[in-house]
Amino acid sequence: MQLADKVAIVTGGDSGIGQAITLAMAREGARVMIDYYGDVAPADALVEQIENFGGKATAFAADVSKPDEVDALVMETVRHFGGVDILVNNAGIEHKVAFLHTPFELYRKVIDINLTGVWLCSQRAALEMVKQKRGGRIINISSVHEELAMPTNAPYCASKGGVRMLMRTIAVELAEHGITVNDVCPGAVDTPMDAKLKSNRDEYNRLLSEIPLRRMAKPEEIAGLCVFLSSAAGAYVTGASYIIDGGLTKQSGSL
Repeated sequence: MQLADKVAIVTGGDSGIGQAITLAMAREGARVMIDYYGDVAPADALVEQIENFGGKATAFAADVSKPDEVDALVMETVRHFGGVDILVNNAGIEHKVAFLHTPFELYRKVIDINLTGVWLCSQRAALEMVKQKRGGRIINISSVHEELAMPTNAPYCASKGGVRMLMRTIAVELAEHGITVNDVCPGAVDTPMDAKLKSNRDEYNRLLSEIPLRRMAKPEEIAGLCVFLSSAAGAYVTGASYIIDGGLTKQSGSL
């Protein structure tokens, strides 16, 4: 098992890409803290699924934009599993609204969760990793939109662009402690969030026409990259943005 004896925190780990990452890491031997927000049922079901195949996981409710809740998340991980070796900053939101009509409150909410949340979780987890003196891995689920413009989604794109430079900067700062920091940047991923898109045949076909591989990514493919970056095989990778988009950014217009 590639992650045996490791402890991982996956924010937003109860659904979509986060759920796939949680399952993949648990199957590779990591003990996983599943951060969730809202309904506890999906997180509890995921814990049960992991325990059924012999893995170890537990769940904790925390809003990643709130410093006190992030602190509680990390402290509970340390209390329950004895430390933290891997942090996956997966929690995120987006709301498509034309720039000229985007309310400040919406902009601030997206930035608070997608960028400030990454800052808070990374800083708190890194402090624990430094104290443990055994290194660590921080992985941000960013997006192709940390580089690719997306009209009607300015707050989201701004947040992901910010994540890119935050990652690059703290990768340099944390290297002396043996902590690597990287971004995983998916394009279109087939999750329940995209059910509405897939139901609109014209829009869905337009999306596929912009992807050279002519399909959306599977969440498990994003999870596999996260496992690699968390494993011994990824030990020399830091400060990098991994584009995983089926070739979308090599030929795409703005989605």
